[in-house]
Amino acid sequence: MTDAVKVGFVPFSAAPRGVLVVFCDDTLKFGPSTIKALGTAANAVKRAATMNQFKGKSGATLDILAPEGLKVGRLIVVGAGKLASLKDSDFIKLGGKVAAKISAGTEAVTVLAELPSGAMKGSQAALIASGIRLRAYRFVRYKTKKKDGDNAPLRTQFSIAVADVAAARKAFTPENHVVDGVLIARELVNEPPNVLFPAEFARRATQLRKLGVKVDVLDVKAMTKLGMGALLGVSQGSEHDGRTVIMRWNGGKPGEQPIAFVGKGVCFDTGGISIKPAGSMEDMKGDMGGAACVVGLMHALAARKAKVNVVGAIGLVENMPDGNAQRPGDIVTSMSGQTIEIINTDAEGRLVLADVLWYVAQKHKPKFMIDLATLTGAIMVALGVEYAGMFSNDDKLAERLTAAGQETGERVWRMPLGPEYDKQIDSQFADMKNTGSRNGGSITAAQFLQRFVDDTPWAHLDIAGTAMGVPASDLNRSWGSGYGVRLLNRLVADNYETKR
Repeated sequence: MTDAVKVGFVPFSAAPRGVLVVFCDDTLKFGPSTIKALGTAANAVKRAATMNQFKGKSGATLDILAPEGLKVGRLIVVGAGKLASLKDSDFIKLGGKVAAKISAGTEAVTVLAELPSGAMKGSQAALIASGIRLRAYRFVRYKTKKKDGDNAPLRTQFSIAVADVAAARKAFTPENHVVDGVLIARELVNEPPNVLFPAEFARRATQLRKLGVKVDVLDVKAMTKLGMGALLGVSQGSEHDGRTVIMRWNGGKPGEQPIAFVGKGVCFDTGGISIKPAGSMEDMKGDMGGAACVVGLMHALAARKAKVNVVGAIGLVENMPDGNAQRPGDIVTSMSGQTIEIINTDAEGRLVLADVLWYVAQKHKPKFMIDLATLTGAIMVALGVEYAGMFSNDDKLAERLTAAGQETGERVWRMPLGPEYDKQIDSQFADMKNTGSRNGGSITAAQFLQRFVDDTPWAHLDIAGTAMGVPASDLNRSWGSGYGVRLLNRLVADNYETKR
């Protein structure tokens, strides 16, 4: 991973190095250890705050160079806002604000994890550390000049000063694994399509074996034997054969019913014969954001040794328009036996998911399945890039996903399902069409997928607006966002892990 920062924890008594970062509230008050560390420099902070109209609002920063009375070269004050309203998602954003103020070439940063109300808890300091790592990530692998600015990786030692070093380290260990999962997902989405084609993606997924994840890779021969005609129809126009990867983490009780996550992995999508316009087609290297999330999530769960049995499954294809590509008008037979008339070869992701969802439902009998897919532009018309669209046949699962989204900031918005929409994908020649009209495009796509989940509780997350190309945020400046890893990890941790 392109992640060069180092984050550790030290006691409050440790001498600050390089850049000193402290926190205040919206009344410009500091905690006792911070006041002690600032000494006479507190007067300079007051003057600078007045001159810069800094009032300590959440996320606001005050930057003072060569502060008089301190042995550090720079002092940064970060506003935490009203302390009574602080949530977990606020602490991780504060960490992002810290990293955002640090430029390449800075060797050391000391962060005093204290508020006016006192020292931060170990869990809160761990979230600060997570926010630093998430915001500091840069994808610069293919840059040949990395001396400064955005091209330079941030090679900085962040020392977070806390009241209880052991508690902070213990809290950060699982959080750090989750951050690793997010960065893995970002890395996969950011890779160019000539590097990350289906076989290479599958190879990278097999690296999870090092963590104790069982990984099986199904090639064309195996998928043909299983009858995965929907997935294979998408990949038949590419020189790169498709793959299906099944990952299993058995951290729960032996024989306990697993939970399952399924990802769309279209490594590049030209649209096939229904070819896309040239403008922004390069963005279609990110059409595997759902599969990237599933791999990152499986890493996070296995690395932190989550006490749950999990199946992760990804369908990997490349949608290309050569002489062997499937045509509009073709009819394919899915693994479920249901037939599909191809109306638009650019509605390919649902074909990939159809076979993988059916495979997982029938073979692994999970408690529930959640699929993630950069599936439709229609969901971006409806929700923009702030929420992922959520469709579900199970109210409890939908409620838990919504709650996890609010806690992590990776939010979902429930969209409707209903038999009335099925009429749009009824086919004159087959059991269904792979696309309906323009109206309700994200809904009819979800209706299509629902036909392949059998009676399994299921949720579909359309992440077309949240997985890639999103505006820079407190936690991300990368084109690939890694959306979904923290959301689903929280869902699992709060609701499905065995309590021992």
